[in-house]
Amino acid sequence: MKKVAVIPAVLLAALCTLTGCKKEEVEKVIAPLVADGQTEESTEEAQEETDPVIPEIDTNVELQAGARVAVVSKSTSGEFWSLVKKGMEQAIADVNEAYGFQKDDQVTMTFEGASDEKDVESQVNTLDAVIAENPDVLCISASDMDSLQAQLEAAKENGIPVVAFDSGVSDSKMIRAFRGTDNTRVGEIAAYRLAVSIGKMGKVAVFSAQEKTQSIQERVAGFTDYIANYPDIEVVDVIYQDQVDDMTAAMQEVLDKNPQLDGVFCTNADISDMYLDMEKDETKDPVVMVGVDATAKQQDAIRNNKEVGVVSQQPYAMGYQTIWTALMTTAPKKSVEITRNVRIDPAWIDGSVIDDPAYSAYLYAN
Repeated sequence: MKKVAVIPAVLLAALCTLTGCKKEEVEKVIAPLVADGQTEESTEEAQEETDPVIPEIDTNVELQAGARVAVVSKSTSGEFWSLVKKGMEQAIADVNEAYGFQKDDQVTMTFEGASDEKDVESQVNTLDAVIAENPDVLCISASDMDSLQAQLEAAKENGIPVVAFDSGVSDSKMIRAFRGTDNTRVGEIAAYRLAVSIGKMGKVAVFSAQEKTQSIQERVAGFTDYIANYPDIEVVDVIYQDQVDDMTAAMQEVLDKNPQLDGVFCTNADISDMYLDMEKDETKDPVVMVGVDATAKQQDAIRNNKEVGVVSQQPYAMGYQTIWTALMTTAPKKSVEITRNVRIDPAWIDGSVIDDPAYSAYLYAN
C-alpha cells in the first residue's frame, strides 16, 4: 500500500513541474491510476483473509440464561439468507455448548421474515407481532430503512435492544449494533472490475434491487462515485426494482435503448440471477456483467464466461456475528464492550479463484 501512495505523489510533483498545470488539473489525470492501484491491492488484501470472520465465544461474558433472540430478516428465501440463518443457528448451538446451558437455560432463536425482500408491509407486520411477544433481543435486516421507526420505538419502550444486520435503518440511534458487509466497497470493487473489463471506456448501466434499502444505496453510491474516475465511461441508466412494475422488462428496455452497451452492474443476488435468466441477442457482442453474491447460478455463469465475476459477501459469518452480538446485549450493562459497527470485507470472485478452497466462505452453493 505504501508504494501505491508514494509513486503517485512523485508523479504528481513531476507533472506539475513539467507541464505547468495546476495541481488540481494533474490530479484529475492521474486519479484513475491511483484509484486502480488502491482498489486492486486492497481487494487482494481482503481476499487473503481466507477464514470466515467467526468471533470466539467468550464464556467470561455473563450472558442471560434462557435468552430469546427474535430475528426478523429482510427475506427468508434464497441462498444468501439460508447461509445467514445457518450462521445464526450455529452461534446459538455454540453458545449453549460453551456455557453448558441446558433445558430452560438454553438460549433460543426464532427466524422470520417475508419471502420477498420488497415486501415491506409484511416485514412491518411481522415486527409488530414479534415485539408483542417481548423477546430479550431483536435482530432486524430492514427492507426499507425509513419504515420501521414505530417498531424501533416500541422495542425501545419495552427495553428490547436491537441489533441490525445486512441492512440498517436511517435512525441509527435506535440500534445497539450493526453487523454486515462493507457495501460501499462492494460498489467500488464492482466499478473497478467492470471498468477494467471493458477497457476503461464505454457505456454501462446499473440494475439494482430496491432503492429504499441501506445496503443497496451504499453499493450504488460506491459504484457511481468510483466509476467517475473514468471520464470515458458513461453510466447511461440506474434502474431500481421497487421503482418499476416489471424489473425484467425494465432491464430489457435499457438494453434495447442502448444497443452499444458495454457493461452492467447487478447489485444483489436476485437481480443478478434475473439478468442471467434473460434471453440475450447472440448476434451482438456480449455485455460484460458484474454481479453481487456468488449464487450457484452466478458461479455457473462465471465458469461459462457469461459473467466476468461477482463481488461476494460472507453471509454465514454475518449471521454468526449478529447472534453473538445480540446475546452480548443481555449481559449486565457496562460489563462488556460491544463494538457498534462491524463491516466484513467482500471479495472478488472470478474464474481464477472460484475453485480455490480459500474462497469457499464467499460461495453460496456448489
